[in-house]
Amino acid sequence: MGKSVLLIEDEPNIIEAISFILLRDGWEVNTHANGQTALARIAEKKPDVVILDVMLPGASGYDILRGLRAEPETHDLPVLMLTARGQNKDRDMAEKMGASQFMTKPFSNADVLEAVRSLVGS
Repeated sequence: MGKSVLLIEDEPNIIEAISFILLRDGWEVNTHANGQTALARIAEKKPDVVILDVMLPGASGYDILRGLRAEPETHDLPVLMLTARGQNKDRDMAEKMGASQFMTKPFSNADVLEAVRSLVGS
């Protein structure tokens, strides 16, 4: 079985685009759209990498990232943060909180694929 990705994003067009490019590349893709229940979904799916939107209903991506980094089981889980806000302060906050990589929207499909591959070393 291939590597798995959990995409935590609430925008249907982005879910569709990212899922398509990753599935075509042989990834198992699961999606989730609610920030409030995202940590439980991550624990359930145990993905190899998480793609995490910053602005989500229920809890922000930063809240979710903080929760991941606080637990031994998910402390080192690779996380690619996505945001429509690309200011340096957003990137700095993500880095300080332990994001593995940070990408602003809009992004190219090739950039997402390259980032995910690099995060799991495939």
